[in-house]
Amino acid sequence: MPVPINSNESHCTFTLASDVTAGGLPSEEEISKDLENSDPKVKRHALKAAIMAMLGGEPMPRILMQVIRFCINSDDKPLKKLCMLYWEVVPKYQEATSEEKLAAATAGGAPPARKLLPEMILVCNALMNDLNHPNEYVRGSMLRFLCKVNDEEILGPLIPSIKACLEHRHPYVRKNAALSIFHAHKLHGETLIPDGPELIAAMLEQETDVAARRNAFLMLFNENEDLAIEFLAKNMDDVGKYGDGFALLVLELTRKVCKRDPNQKSRFVRVLFQMLSSNSAAVSYEAAWTLVSLSSAPTAIRAAAVTYTNLLNSQNDNNVKLIVLERLEGLKKKHPKIIQELLMDILRALSSPNPDICRKVLDVAMDVVTSRNVAEVVTVLKREVTKTAEETDESSDAKGTVYRNMLIQAIHGCAVRFPDVAESVVHVLMDFLSTDGGMQVIVFVRAIVEQYPALRATLLSKLVNTLDSVTNGNVMCVCLWILGEYCEEADSLKEAFEEITAQLGEPPFLVHPEDKAAKEKAVAEAAAGPKIVTKNVVLADGTYATQTVYNEPKKAVIDDSTPSLRKMLLGGDVFLGTIVGSALTKICLRASDLPEISSVEVKAMTAKSVLIMCGVVKMAEVNPSPQKSSLSDCKDRLSMCCRCLLDPKAEELLKPLILVEGRKSFSTFLTSIKDKESKDAKKDEPDAPMTQADDLIHFRQLKAMSVQVGDMDLDDGSDLARATGYVDGGSLLESELNHVYPLSGFADPVYAEALVTVRDYDISLEILIINRTPNTLANLTVELATMGDMKIVERPQAHTIGPLDQITIKASIKVSSTETGHIFGTIVYEDTSTQERGYINLNDIHMDIMDYIRPATCTDEIFRSMWAEFEWENKVAISTSISDLQVFLKHVVESTNMNCLTPIDSSEKGSFLAANLYARSVFGEDALVNVSVEKKENDGKLAGYIRIRSKTQGIALSLGDRITNVQRELPQAKS
Repeated sequence: MPVPINSNESHCTFTLASDVTAGGLPSEEEISKDLENSDPKVKRHALKAAIMAMLGGEPMPRILMQVIRFCINSDDKPLKKLCMLYWEVVPKYQEATSEEKLAAATAGGAPPARKLLPEMILVCNALMNDLNHPNEYVRGSMLRFLCKVNDEEILGPLIPSIKACLEHRHPYVRKNAALSIFHAHKLHGETLIPDGPELIAAMLEQETDVAARRNAFLMLFNENEDLAIEFLAKNMDDVGKYGDGFALLVLELTRKVCKRDPNQKSRFVRVLFQMLSSNSAAVSYEAAWTLVSLSSAPTAIRAAAVTYTNLLNSQNDNNVKLIVLERLEGLKKKHPKIIQELLMDILRALSSPNPDICRKVLDVAMDVVTSRNVAEVVTVLKREVTKTAEETDESSDAKGTVYRNMLIQAIHGCAVRFPDVAESVVHVLMDFLSTDGGMQVIVFVRAIVEQYPALRATLLSKLVNTLDSVTNGNVMCVCLWILGEYCEEADSLKEAFEEITAQLGEPPFLVHPEDKAAKEKAVAEAAAGPKIVTKNVVLADGTYATQTVYNEPKKAVIDDSTPSLRKMLLGGDVFLGTIVGSALTKICLRASDLPEISSVEVKAMTAKSVLIMCGVVKMAEVNPSPQKSSLSDCKDRLSMCCRCLLDPKAEELLKPLILVEGRKSFSTFLTSIKDKESKDAKKDEPDAPMTQADDLIHFRQLKAMSVQVGDMDLDDGSDLARATGYVDGGSLLESELNHVYPLSGFADPVYAEALVTVRDYDISLEILIINRTPNTLANLTVELATMGDMKIVERPQAHTIGPLDQITIKASIKVSSTETGHIFGTIVYEDTSTQERGYINLNDIHMDIMDYIRPATCTDEIFRSMWAEFEWENKVAISTSISDLQVFLKHVVESTNMNCLTPIDSSEKGSFLAANLYARSVFGEDALVNVSVEKKENDGKLAGYIRIRSKTQGIALSLGDRITNVQRELPQAKS
């Protein structure tokens, strides 16, 4: 540790928060007078004021003797504590005179030797008295204080007393004595206490206290590693009894020794395996991580994975579970077969009420599912899906919707990869068509029906039977599309047609005015509150009283026997009516090709279908729709269907298009999704290391404290990357330079520039201040302020800068939401030569929203639900020089750091493009973007709108500003 050159530059390890500065600090005379007071409270207040003044740079030389005279022998415990703080900051050395400095400079340029103040001899005597005090807590607190003293002249006379404390009867004294020996040996080991490690080693042999043993081993671990290893070898079997702190030190020693010398690994393997079964979660976790770092043997990896799995299922803290799952995911990449053995134990963590943990568990588990364990995995997933329907408490409801969707997606993935399990799960999932996860289920069923023709008959029959329980309009649309597209046999066609027409009922699909009025009246009566009736009554004793009666209205019995499909049409769902007409048309066309169905039955089905389609069109005309194009689209589509059923020529032309092309397009869609998933899986695979012929050769053997490549999994570069947040260590300087902002100009008296580092919720500012004047600037302060949802946590302190000198000032800002913010401020200083006060206004630092946005992915159903839920929308008109649709979309995606959810085929050419973009902020906020752009025929320019939706206003506005800027700033060359 460097020695302070100036007595005012004393080492300080604390900050003092107090109200003594209210109204200004007292003068040196007032403090000196208050220290003579007999009241301990007055002394404490005065001593606090003295410490605060000295921390601010005031020397206060008269106070030292007053403290020695009136405070050093006090029995008041708070005053003793303040005295220790005072000894820490008080100047302890005499300042060299000008003659001594001149003589030293003339002699050889070395600074003059420092001389201890005479008063410090009295202080050393007082410290020694406390070290020999009969009260063990006075001794222990003094030993703790000595761990902050760095002066050899003060520590020297106290060494015998510190050594004597190693044999004290109380463990509190012994554990602090060990730390004092450690501190003294680290600073002045060869001069003050050369036999420190031997003393601690002898103490360790006889020590029985857990904390004292840990501190003693800490000293050996840092100062004499050989003695620490020797003690560990003798007591290898008893490490588990020595406490968690000792075990963590042993693990740290293991990593340190094995990193320097890999041949030592065999000495520590036994203790590592012993610590894996520790009762402490911290010890077992660190032992598992250390074992994985030191060895890649299957036995070691399996033991560490078992430990991680036990921690996952035994700990209640969600943060611990997430950390363990991260470790398991890291093991999965290098040792997937070992994780496969523990897959069922990992799935036990699905019982957690936190959906984030369940999602992480499924992410870890689904990648290691094989044909051997897929049956067991699917059984667990089916059981969990069934639980979500049975649980009714509030906590399970909060988890149920999201969790059920995750389980359905996982089951879907298993069924796609392993067709043998598809039949066993699809029937179970179809029971959930009426729940809030019905959309996920029906999409899964649609894919299974297309990919596995052998299962179609049973699935279609099950779907027909459960049609009356579907209450969601989107789910009903997919159900009708499946029935119209895949019912090909006579029995299934008849069954589907009868069920659909029974659910629809007879047209027209309009609500009668009488029924509507009766229903509205019943709903109004049910919503009415209780009526209060007040009346006077005569009590039994003849007195009068007021009685208040609440009359609850009778709940009206609402006839809700209308089938759900008809109820949706009566509610004005025009799109569903169009799907109904299309499905009935497909069923009638297929029925006409089957000899099992007579022409009379086909004609009856056709006539009924046409009547239903006419009723749907009538419903679309009567009911107002928010979408103006719904009525015209419905008329065009259903008119085509009627013409196809009634006109033989039209049937000949449209029949192949209706019956074949639709299924063919859906099959192509499933194939493209599968190809995309396979490409994404290949991207996730780590690339093989490639070495170029002209690359520099890296000799790890020539680097100090290094190990051979392949001997260990510990890598300095990856550790540094994980610690600093930079993936590529080579681009560290370049990345920092990109985040340097000049705050003032070169012509200003003070030049300032800031290095801005954004780490999720925190913004760290490192401000370089350069004094460009030949004068000393005192009380220089950088006063910062923020605009936006940012808060300054750590404000810069005042500093004094010499002529042409520089200093680095740090500030910390906390961010709580995703929006564009500004940091601005002023530099205030005093010129010591002119006594003038100067001000420099700083340039603003613009915090970009892209520092908080991360690309994310979600399903189309979740995107649509969030789009309907979010209330904040920002609509940006497209104005750009780009003339290509896909190039413009790619530019928007790259500029906003978002993920495009819509698959785009570069081979397709057209004049219109629509795509959905999605991202999440580091604060968990969702950002939804819809790009709708068309290419004008007259001038070839792009026109349209980009709509942004979010739950909060800030991210919608900031993202809109970002999109507006990037599309205008794009140069012509990129188009």
